[in-house]
Amino acid sequence: MNAAQEDHISDSAPPAFRTAVEALRAARPRPEIEVDPTRPPRRLAPYAYALEAAVVDGGQDLADGRLVLLHDPEGHDAWQGTFRLVTLVRAELEPEMAADPLLPDVCWSWLTGALEARGLGYGEPSGTVTRASSHYFGGMSERPAASQIEIRASWTPREGLGGVPDAAAHLTAWCELLCQLAGLPPTAAGGDGAVVTLPQRRGPQPR
Repeated sequence: MNAAQEDHISDSAPPAFRTAVEALRAARPRPEIEVDPTRPPRRLAPYAYALEAAVVDGGQDLADGRLVLLHDPEGHDAWQGTFRLVTLVRAELEPEMAADPLLPDVCWSWLTGALEARGLGYGEPSGTVTRASSHYFGGMSERPAASQIEIRASWTPREGLGGVPDAAAHLTAWCELLCQLAGLPPTAAGGDGAVVTLPQRRGPQPR
């Protein structure tokens, strides 16, 4: 499936969903972020749209992720709404950062803080923050140990006029999370000089 096919939305999709998707398409994230449509999941909701993004600096991918917009016109009890945003983001870590016991709490606060900094209402947030370390042996023993942080999260965006959430603003907040994971300074809308970011590091390693 090519990008044009992945970006196609059926003419039968509800107007609220089509409006939210158009807002995602029209959003312009900060220049370090490359965003493209990708194949959405088919079984999580009647309607879905997905984007993948990478923070690129100096030719290196410093962080990457996926954001999925789900819509069920009938509503969903677990969501407490008709829309849901689901994400997976990840980045490589320096060893000293990976050992910080407060890192999971800090990373989760980056997501909620990015939403709240833009005045975005949301409900039913849930997710996990996972640290993983890889050590190499045998023929790969020359490779240095590597650590990665991964955030899986979902939340229900508050719906506005016509039952449509401010999808573009949620995308902007999500992109700010990506940049903080990548070690880039936040934008003015994303926080002030007191906001902690991870130090810049090498990009995700080949698997």
